[in-house]
Amino acid sequence: MSQLDSPSAPTQRNNSKQAQKARETRQRILQAAVQVFSEEGFAGARIDRISRAANSNDRMIYYYFGNKEQLFIAVLESVYQGFLDAEQQLQLNLDDPWQALEQIITFTFDYYLEHREFVAILGDENLHQAKHSRQSEHIQQISSGIQSQLARVVAAGQQQGLLRADIDISMLYLTISSLTYFYCSNQYTLSVFMNQDLNSDSFRQQWRANAIEVVRDTVKA
Repeated sequence: MSQLDSPSAPTQRNNSKQAQKARETRQRILQAAVQVFSEEGFAGARIDRISRAANSNDRMIYYYFGNKEQLFIAVLESVYQGFLDAEQQLQLNLDDPWQALEQIITFTFDYYLEHREFVAILGDENLHQAKHSRQSEHIQQISSGIQSQLARVVAAGQQQGLLRADIDISMLYLTISSLTYFYCSNQYTLSVFMNQDLNSDSFRQQWRANAIEVVRDTVKA
C-alpha cells in the first residue's frame, strides 16, 4: 500500500490544510494590525477594529497573539523584518563600495517614503519609549542583520583604501537613519515650518543627493 493510499493520508491532508488556513488567518490579522496600529497608535487601536479589518473575530486574535500588547510586539517585529527582507534583496556590488553605499542610503530613504505605516509605528513606539520593543526576542537579531549589510560594504571600501579605517558601524547606521527617517517622519510639519514643499519630487531628489553626499564626506579616507 502506498503512502497516499494509507488510512492516515486523508488525515495528513486535512491537517496540512488546517495548518495552511491557520497561517493565512494569522497573517491576515497581522496585516490588519499593522494598518490599524499605524493609523491609531497602540493606545488608540482597538481589537474589534483589527478583527473587522482582518475579516476575523476577537477570539482568533487572542488565540494567535494572546493580547493587544503581544500583537503590537508581533507588528513591530513584522515591519522590521519586512525592512530587512527588502534590504537583503539589494544586489550590492562590493567591487564598487561607493555605489553600494549609495544603494543602501537610497533604499533606506525610499523604503521609509513608500512604507508610511513603518514610520508611523516606529514613531508611536518611541512615544512609549520602546516599551514593547524591549520585550521582543527578535528585534535585536533583525537589527544585526540590517547593520551587517552596511558592515560588508564598509569592509570592502576599507580594503580598497576608499573608506576610513576607524568607521563605527553603529554610528554610520545612525547617521543614515537620521538623514532618512527624520525627513520622512517630519516632512509635513517641516514643509510648513520651512515654507517649502518637502513632498515634491524635486525636493526629495535634492535631499536624497544631500544625504548621500553627507555620508560620503563622513566616511571617505
